[in-house]
Amino acid sequence: MTPASHLARGSRRRWRLISFLIVGAGLAVLIGANAHLVYVAFKSQPDCVPHMKQAGGAQIYAAARSVC
Repeated sequence: MTPASHLARGSRRRWRLISFLIVGAGLAVLIGANAHLVYVAFKSQPDCVPHMKQAGGAQIYAAARSVC
């Protein structure tokens, strides 16, 4: 093996390692962001949402199903 081919092999190996690290970091950020969204969704879920219930009246906003 010539020294130039040995240097090229090491350079390729380094770029492969760097690209795997970049992809791994991107996946970690993506998984972390999704986990945070799920956490916030469950933590901020209210027990009871007030809603308008009017007999025969036009409702602008109303809960789909009453939890209270």
